[in-house]
Amino acid sequence: MAKPIMAKATAVWLVDNTTISFKQIADFVGMHELEVQGIADGDVAAGVKGFDPVTNNQLTQDEIDAAQNSPLHKLALKFNAAAQGEEKRRGPRYTPLSKRQDRPASILWLVKFHPELTDGQVSKLVGTTKPTIQAIRERTHWNIANIQPIDPVALGLCKQSELDAAVQKAAAKKAAAGEVMTDDERRKLVSTEQSLGMDAEPKIPTAIEGLETFSLSDDTSDDEDDNTSGLVDADSFFNLPSGGGDEDEQP
Repeated sequence: MAKPIMAKATAVWLVDNTTISFKQIADFVGMHELEVQGIADGDVAAGVKGFDPVTNNQLTQDEIDAAQNSPLHKLALKFNAAAQGEEKRRGPRYTPLSKRQDRPASILWLVKFHPELTDGQVSKLVGTTKPTIQAIRERTHWNIANIQPIDPVALGLCKQSELDAAVQKAAAKKAAAGEVMTDDERRKLVSTEQSLGMDAEPKIPTAIEGLETFSLSDDTSDDEDDNTSGLVDADSFFNLPSGGGDEDEQP
């Protein structure tokens, strides 16, 4: 549900100028009921000037009257045709100042692990410019030596669903072009939901990699018994012929 602009100031005006319940005002402006009660008590929004929603084309007087007459009536924002589609803006998204320093790391992650994404897709995901993306792709960025790739989802620059949608779109475009993908590229083009649904493949520990043909069972006990049966006692190697040396020493 759409919320009015200047929600707190609108709540102040409604508290001061109407008899609408705190619950109705809270639902309309997107605040907690106790917070609206705090406005009425003077504990919240002290010094905030009320914002008239009727004059500013956000509510009609009929809507206010209906809410005052019925505590169950929910205030509805006035329809504004000019505001339709406003939430679907084109171009790069706005990135808060606190997260702008993380954009190069997320761009490097996308370029490294999803090279199939276009500069336009990367720009929309993390809210950056194409020259910056191109500089990181070509490793000519001024700070490229200190940039470490970090998942933009982990940094909060985009949602996992948005990244998956961009990856799937790139996969469909590549398939339509008839380009042959390698196994690594195909794995990168799999969404998170698909990868989580795959069966886990058994992996061989690196310590015994290359020894797959050898058995690790206890069947070698029989072979060891056969080998030990053929062993010769050490004394037999040093057992000299009897009496041979004594005969030569006699005069």
